[in-house]
Amino acid sequence: MSADAPEPMPEPMPEPLNETASASWVQRRSLAQRLILVAVVWSALALAVAGVVLVALYREDSARAFDERLDVYVKAIVGEMAGGTPDSPAEPGNLGEPRFDLPASGWYWVVFDGQSGDLLFASPSLFGDRLDLPDLPARGELRSFVESPRGGELRVLQRRIVFGEAAAFRIAVAGETADLRAREVTFAWQVALTLLVLGLGLIAAIVLQVRVGLRPVTALRHSLAAVRRGDAQAVDEALPPDLRPLARELNALVRSNREVVERARTHVGNLAHALKTPLSVIVNEVRGPGGGGADLSKIDEQAAVMRAQIDQHLERARMAAQRRVIGVSSPVEPVLSRLIRAMSKIHRERDIVFSLEVPDGVRFRGEEHDLEEIAGNLIDNACKWTTSRVDVAVETVRTDGVLERLVLSVMDDGPGLTPEQRREAVKRGRRLDETVPGTGLGLSIVVDLAAVYDGRLALQPGRGGQGLQALVTLPALEANVAGG
Repeated sequence: MSADAPEPMPEPMPEPLNETASASWVQRRSLAQRLILVAVVWSALALAVAGVVLVALYREDSARAFDERLDVYVKAIVGEMAGGTPDSPAEPGNLGEPRFDLPASGWYWVVFDGQSGDLLFASPSLFGDRLDLPDLPARGELRSFVESPRGGELRVLQRRIVFGEAAAFRIAVAGETADLRAREVTFAWQVALTLLVLGLGLIAAIVLQVRVGLRPVTALRHSLAAVRRGDAQAVDEALPPDLRPLARELNALVRSNREVVERARTHVGNLAHALKTPLSVIVNEVRGPGGGGADLSKIDEQAAVMRAQIDQHLERARMAAQRRVIGVSSPVEPVLSRLIRAMSKIHRERDIVFSLEVPDGVRFRGEEHDLEEIAGNLIDNACKWTTSRVDVAVETVRTDGVLERLVLSVMDDGPGLTPEQRREAVKRGRRLDETVPGTGLGLSIVVDLAAVYDGRLALQPGRGGQGLQALVTLPALEANVAGG
């Protein structure tokens, strides 16, 4: 091969067969098209099977009626022959059927001697022709199809008749099936036309049903598009019961998205505001008189403040991010039982009596760590102030029979708080009694965490106006919904 000759191009590799081509085609269809396609195919198959069954039943019924008619003629011939003697039977007449007298009419009857097989009588319609009949079995009766002397198909009924003790006769009656077949074909076309009209009506009804049935879905899509464009604040929930939960979940998702954006904006603003003062102090120290004589202890103090502020806002961001994880849920009863066992050991010297009531199968829709943080702060706070008893309970809130929220109640029998003190208690770092150890952050942490889960903390007097009851509303779901 010459060095200047171009190298042969490699042959293109054959494209692999797409085994999922039909599945992809189905997936590209709209929901309405899928429903209509499935309904049309099923209706067509059902109507086709119904048509075949109807024609078969008509054919069977027509054949039975034809055989019964032949049987009547055989009995009429027997009755005519019985007018003579066994050795010399009477010749049958036209049997009330004019076509037996018309030559080549397609309706014939013959009588043979049962012993010799000689032809004794024949209908005038044979007009010298003969029927090619099959042999009659010993059982004495046979129904069969034979060819007509002038062409066509005949249905034949043969029967052996015995007069007296010895005289036997073989009687055959034949009728042309052309009219029978023509009626069957006519009936089949009538059935096909009727089922075709019925099928077209069903298809029209199916299309109408699908369009009307899916109209709420279209309305939901338009409503969601309006929210995306900013023309509406929420998806319209005025939908059928089947779609109303979906609209609620979409609205929850929209609210969650808004809250994430707003919370991020708030965190950035808070962090910027919190860092502004320490940064100003540091800058002033560095730029102060002398320059190099900055108070390092003050810089270190402000750096610690900045680090604490950064850690605090990062923790809040972490909580917000965990709240948005889809499918995260935690069982409530094991968490509360574990916390009560831990608190009973921590406050063993006080002999506190604990009680716990939790409905079966209730799960917190969120991180288990956050539930422990909320419940742990509340139970620990109740143990610090109670006299002798702490009651922990969970109640459920349902919407249209679906578990939506849970209310965690922690109640003590301590001195309680005034309305003003209850308002102050939830502020970050606010302590109402310096004699009790703590940072004062417990209830405010509960407030922050509950807000992350669209919940809230409420404080109210305990049972009988004695003590304090803390109520936290949180999202919940059934155990079977959570997959366990």
